[in-house]
Amino acid sequence: MINIVLNGEDKTISKNTNINQLLKDLDLENVRLAVEINKEIIPRSGYSLHALNEHDIVEIVQAIGGG
Repeated sequence: MINIVLNGEDKTISKNTNINQLLKDLDLENVRLAVEINKEIIPRSGYSLHALNEHDIVEIVQAIGGG
């Protein structure tokens, strides 16, 4: 297990978790959103390749449309 900071809150996740797995665990896998790891925006195409590490700071922002 490793510890990350997710949207300002401490969270423990399994070692070798990538962004896709994290989003699945959070029930956000089919939601329009942006993911930032340590102040770097990760493109959706890189979610499965980006493994999370101990003490990563993860920000997930959901896109909400309006008019």
